[in-house]
Amino acid sequence: MKTFLNQLEEQFDFIRINQEISTHLEASEILRKHPKDVVILENLKESSIPVVSGICNTREKIALALNCEVGDITSKIVQGMENPHPIHNIEKISKEYTSSKADLSKLPILTHYKRDGGPYITSGVIIARNPENGTGNASIHRMLVLDNNNLTVRIVPRHLYTYYQQAEEQGEDLEIAIAIGMNPATLLATTTSIPITADEMEVANSFHGGDMKLLQCETVDLEVPEAEIIMEGKILANERANEGPFVDLTDTYDIIRQEPVIELEKMHIKNDALYHAIFPAGFEHRLLQGLPQEPRIYNAVQNTVPTVKNVVLTEGGCCWLHAAVSIKKQTQGDGKNVIMAALAAHPSLKHVVVVDEDVDIFNPEDLEYAMATRVKADDDILIVPKARGSSLDPAALPDGTTTKVGVDATKPIDKLKKFERVSLSE
Repeated sequence: MKTFLNQLEEQFDFIRINQEISTHLEASEILRKHPKDVVILENLKESSIPVVSGICNTREKIALALNCEVGDITSKIVQGMENPHPIHNIEKISKEYTSSKADLSKLPILTHYKRDGGPYITSGVIIARNPENGTGNASIHRMLVLDNNNLTVRIVPRHLYTYYQQAEEQGEDLEIAIAIGMNPATLLATTTSIPITADEMEVANSFHGGDMKLLQCETVDLEVPEAEIIMEGKILANERANEGPFVDLTDTYDIIRQEPVIELEKMHIKNDALYHAIFPAGFEHRLLQGLPQEPRIYNAVQNTVPTVKNVVLTEGGCCWLHAAVSIKKQTQGDGKNVIMAALAAHPSLKHVVVVDEDVDIFNPEDLEYAMATRVKADDDILIVPKARGSSLDPAALPDGTTTKVGVDATKPIDKLKKFERVSLSE
């Protein structure tokens, strides 16, 4: 991560806070004031390890990590997902790290809001293997500190959840490692939606041009990406604890649930480590969760309208509930078909707007312009009531349904000249 931070500092402003700050609420208050900056808290009351936040809280920073332009992020993610690179460079954990018995009190784990269930690890990537066939998985999860060597982890029904269930059915704990503080390209790869038979680390290796290396853990049979902090342990079979409350993407509290418990055994901390904290409901949280869903929408739309140009899950829509899709319209009705394809591809999607290629989907003013000048509500707005929505949507009904809306803000094929943007053509 240090190499990438040096690159970041050449192009973006850094906020460095030298005064002593507490991990309990004070640190998060500072992060809240700098939503799109890189912030380094250099003096924590509870730990000798500085905190860094905001390393991927804008699309420009993520584009830098992926070595591409902002408009090419989706295609870069698609390329990595479709062309994973096996990793052959595996090394032992080096003398760069200080190794010891796991002790979470050494880490500056933040308590972000007053009603939080406690201090939360928010950037931790859990690495595990499928107990049945050995396939690797890496995924980011929020983890609530219970004591100095135990956490409870929120796991949704995807790959890690399946692995844990398989192990639990056999009456066994699931070996895991946790990595905190890595290159954003690696972190982004862990959030991609790939088949359970694939390995996110191979997607990360594609992002890194095949030059990635892994480190061999000491107490569990796992390899982890290079990170500032590495912890080894297991998710305990048949043990649960309260997880939550926690502020999720929509800047509202998620509920308290009974979730699996992690027992940690060993910890490896780089000698000059930085602890990466992702601020809940901040831009870093939203982008890391939402960006990998954009390729799913793009691919589904492309199967319907091959001339799709780009897709964005907007920051104002929490990078989850709102999408904008740019197309080169060829026939009347393309916009409606795109709406239906997008809503089906990302079931959490609530509102989607489709625009022509002369509209910049990364610019909220441009999107509003398209809706203001190219939409006739009775013709161009599609309403889908009682559809399954997102569990994160506070406006959804108790049964999980909501009303979805699609807006076709494309120009009518037979009236293109009437809608021509003069400032772009003269």
